[in-house]
Amino acid sequence: MEAPLYPDFPPVPSDPNGAQPAFWVGPRHLAGDDGRLYDTVADTLGGLGWTSLTIVRGRSDPDEASEDRQVLRSTVLHISPDTLRWAQWVLADEPFRLGDLPIAWQVSARADTSSSLAQWSAYFTPDVPGEALAGFLVALDARARPAMPLAGPELVLDAVAAHGWLRDIDQPQAGATDPTFSSHVSLGEVPPLIQDVDPHTLTAEPDEPGPAGWQAWSEPALGAPYLWAVSFGASVPHDLVAAFADCLSSTAPVLRRVLPEATRERLLRAPAS
Repeated sequence: MEAPLYPDFPPVPSDPNGAQPAFWVGPRHLAGDDGRLYDTVADTLGGLGWTSLTIVRGRSDPDEASEDRQVLRSTVLHISPDTLRWAQWVLADEPFRLGDLPIAWQVSARADTSSSLAQWSAYFTPDVPGEALAGFLVALDARARPAMPLAGPELVLDAVAAHGWLRDIDQPQAGATDPTFSSHVSLGEVPPLIQDVDPHTLTAEPDEPGPAGWQAWSEPALGAPYLWAVSFGASVPHDLVAAFADCLSSTAPVLRRVLPEATRERLLRAPAS
């Protein structure tokens, strides 16, 4: 749930649309998506020259009884010019959940155009800061070969450590957390249903660990519901995850009009004008 930054204050009088005033807030990993996760990503991809398609399923007949009407669902698909990478807005479909949160964006890439199967996929829930997902997509777009690994996992941990995050005490080579222990990145077993070309994803026995991929999440308080969650398949290149982690952990403030209820009291705020 999100709330205006200052619900007791009236909208800015000069704003004819009655919009809430904007503020610079931080840290960004607790700042939510401003209720604009679709718009932020769509604008980024549009600026990169990706093509967007809207897929509508179901039908609506006004003469049908209400109990017989099908539910109309739409998925927006964005495809890169070389068709090697794509992003889907799947919130309406709720294909599955991460940390008990619905999936909002699924991003995938393939090695070449001869295969219709994704080499890897990454999944993002609502309230992931749009700046972090945009950073991931810009890095993905800049890659000539989006499925080829170019660096090791240390790159991800170096990215967050540069912004003051702390290495996990028990697994310093596989995890880190922000100084308030609210948000985390961890290299561990990939959750079920994450699409990946790694054959071990399908062949692992029930009693053995599956392939490892980067996971990220924010838990504002111990035992509290997650604010957001992200899952990167085992084959997502580490340098792309590092681009996400770098933007996520950045100390630069972000512009917001609404904030998550769970974290609004923990954020620093300054008027944008």
